[in-house]
Amino acid sequence: MPREDHERARVSISGRVQGVFFRDSAREKAEGLGLAGWVTNLPDGRVEALFEGPSERVREMVDWCEQGPPQASVEDVAVDFQEARGDLQGFEVR
Repeated sequence: MPREDHERARVSISGRVQGVFFRDSAREKAEGLGLAGWVTNLPDGRVEALFEGPSERVREMVDWCEQGPPQASVEDVAVDFQEARGDLQGFEVR
């Protein structure tokens, strides 16, 4: 059962975001924030991620995605905030 102060964010990041350790860096950051979810490369060159946890930390993670790791060049971040479902365990790179 998700808590009231929790939320979920589905994020799509475009730019130079593949081959620059974006996924692994996102995993490290998300785990450090105690978030659940996943991150994956998409065939069109974008990275997609799902973060769930305390609202404040989810929003911090979304802010991090605006810049990404040092090697990345983020052009756009699209975010869809949703109600937390409480069905995710841990954080994985897909």
